[in-house]
Amino acid sequence: MRYDLIVFDWDGTLLDSASLIAETLRMACTRMGIATPPEAHARHVIGMGMMAALQYVAPELPPERLPELFEHYRAHYLPREHQLRPFAGVAELLQQLDADGYLLAVATGKPRVGLERGFTATGFKPHFVASRCADESRPKPDPDMLLHLMAVTGMTPQRTLMIGDTSHDLMMAHHAGVDAVAVSYGAHPRAYLEQHPALVVLDSVQDLARWLSAQG
Repeated sequence: MRYDLIVFDWDGTLLDSASLIAETLRMACTRMGIATPPEAHARHVIGMGMMAALQYVAPELPPERLPELFEHYRAHYLPREHQLRPFAGVAELLQQLDADGYLLAVATGKPRVGLERGFTATGFKPHFVASRCADESRPKPDPDMLLHLMAVTGMTPQRTLMIGDTSHDLMMAHHAGVDAVAVSYGAHPRAYLEQHPALVVLDSVQDLARWLSAQG
């Protein structure tokens, strides 16, 4: 196999959550009485650490009020989180990659508590040998998450692949010296992803499964 370790982003790559996250960020700004960011801006920050994301969507808000904005976000997001589902084909893809002997990991902008809720809801945790969250590392596009995951699995950059739906994922991989694959069905549009370092931009989970199978 060309790669031994495959690292997935979570939101927008495995879980169909980008629309809810963007909607919730916009709603939180509205509830705070500040300018509601365009949907494209709200989708752009998906994958970043939460505080960096909030600063981006609400640049006029004083830093000391960011925790208040975060609470508005949580109040709107958490009651609807149970509605989120993996993209069609993701469960089968992870099962196949696991059976084929790949080591699988997650690098996400979610906090640890959020990822653990996601693991529980999807049942995906047994497929992953390691995971790293934004509150445990420097956030994307810093390479810290990938460097940690390679260290704990004993992998080299040459044997590691990053799969994500945002420029933050692609630049994190680039900074870590790791190959990356972009998927266009999540937060960032294809035209934007094509401006960043990636081996290929794929438009569906089925396309991703076929591409990965060809690397075996």
